[in-house]
Amino acid sequence: MTAPLDGKILHALQLSPRVSFRRIGDVLGVPEQTVARRYRALLRDGAIRVVGLVDPRVYGECQWVVRLRTRPDALLSVAEALTQRPEVTHANVLSGSTELVCIVRAPLAEHSDGILHRLPRTSAVLSMTVDLVLHVFGDSSGAVWTGYGHTLTAAQIAALVDVRPEQSGVVVPPASEDLPLLDALARDGRISHAQLAELTGWSPARVKRRIAAMESAGTLTYDVDVLTERLGFGVHALIWMAVAPRDLTSAAEQLLAHAEIASVVAVSGPHNLLAVVIAHDVDHLHRYLTDQLGTVRPVQGYDVSVRTQRLKQAGSLISHGRLLSMRPTRR
Repeated sequence: MTAPLDGKILHALQLSPRVSFRRIGDVLGVPEQTVARRYRALLRDGAIRVVGLVDPRVYGECQWVVRLRTRPDALLSVAEALTQRPEVTHANVLSGSTELVCIVRAPLAEHSDGILHRLPRTSAVLSMTVDLVLHVFGDSSGAVWTGYGHTLTAAQIAALVDVRPEQSGVVVPPASEDLPLLDALARDGRISHAQLAELTGWSPARVKRRIAAMESAGTLTYDVDVLTERLGFGVHALIWMAVAPRDLTSAAEQLLAHAEIASVVAVSGPHNLLAVVIAHDVDHLHRYLTDQLGTVRPVQGYDVSVRTQRLKQAGSLISHGRLLSMRPTRR
């Protein structure tokens, strides 16, 4: 189970990934050193990582949900190959150990040697479906999954989060001189301005201005990777739902109000709404499906896939029950 202070620190980071330990401490009424110590303990334990990411739209890419079935003897080799690919941002093994679900970044009109074209020609792949992510519901700058509990109060959130400038919706590609900065943020999204200055040869003030500019443009985003198993949540499921198009937003908003929901996206295909559910155990998942999902009236039908192993998520590899840093890939 998550300790109360750890839950509040995690919530603060989900809301403001680069907020200082001092400010978190002021909001929570605890010493800055205590916040730093608890964060570093979670980091050492492989439970959380804050990473800086470049919006895929910068490179003209979309996100695709790829579900593929392999020969049982080939699943591990296919999974290993996929996790090493930079365009594969998430990779999960489903129950039965013959299926993988991945998130792949690729243009709408991918060239013939791209991963989405090559996978079906791989002899180990028996079948494959590919759906386009049409929309991500919820505020991408805020926390979605807070099922660990011990979250911040409304007053604490107001004291922690600054008002963000309205984004234009047009992302700006980073300059070549930004690459060392982005590589460092991909390894550690909370790296200090002073350390970034040493790595880039810039002044701390220039580093701060450049980060602020890329954040404002929507070019630079952050993700707080959480290994929920370390927090006592051992069951993860993907729920593929069929919803009338006019009801998609309503259904998504109802789902996002549930503590068990980690994300909700609209996708192409017969199941046009996809949600990730995180539960303590199988009984918890069953209660969620019957008591909460069952109340979302726009859902006309659904299918549940249980994730038995997570291999990669956002900016982290997952190995031996820990989140590990990936080597950033330059464009």
